[in-house]
Amino acid sequence: MTGTVTPEESDGSDKDDGFTGDTGPELPSSVLWDMDGTLVDTEPFWIAAEYELVERFGGTWTDADAHALVGNPLLVSAAYIRERGPVPMDDHAIVHELMSSVVEKVRVSPSWRPGARELLDALSAAGVPQALVTMSWGPLADAVLAHLPPGTFGIVVTGDKVTHGKPHPEPYTTALDALAIHGAEAVTSVAIEDSPTGLASAEAAGVRTLAVPHVVAVEPAPGRFIIDSLEGLGPLDLLPAVSKP
Repeated sequence: MTGTVTPEESDGSDKDDGFTGDTGPELPSSVLWDMDGTLVDTEPFWIAAEYELVERFGGTWTDADAHALVGNPLLVSAAYIRERGPVPMDDHAIVHELMSSVVEKVRVSPSWRPGARELLDALSAAGVPQALVTMSWGPLADAVLAHLPPGTFGIVVTGDKVTHGKPHPEPYTTALDALAIHGAEAVTSVAIEDSPTGLASAEAAGVRTLAVPHVVAVEPAPGRFIIDSLEGLGPLDLLPAVSKP
């Protein structure tokens, strides 16, 4: 399913779909954001760093290789680069090499995805709890957070702080637990992701998902709603967007 949904498109008759009778659309219980490719456009930074690293050691890298890594835990991506390059470095060293390059660029400008910063700010103003759930490690998340008001996110879950990365549900269940979101509130939370790997993680955690594809394609799936952009989307649009059949 693709497209954008506005509150006016529902008759408000289903109290379980983000509406409550005559009161109109509800705010989500929480919103959980992926970072790379969803909140900020860092994927070109990562891809450029991958090309430079592999070619430095005489290897060949392709866009298909780069796209295969989108949304993965960084050590999984590093192992792929080490073997595919080949790159004669250990996986942690590869991660730090790539991440240092990306962090340097993000410190200059985070390059927000269209509509993302506006929605983020609107959710904050509405008092909706938010979490950042990323497979990037702490230093890169910190570089992005430096461009945001303190307290924008109630919890930041990074790839170096979980045992199992996406597509495992642990990153999202960790965020929900930290926000004290459980049961029915988890069902009325919304995860915003750009990759199949991230969407699988959120869906496995029982969270409704809003997919905004960027570098890699996202296929339709039950309970998943796909839109082209976050532009023009407000806090009251989120539950209707992920509740349409």
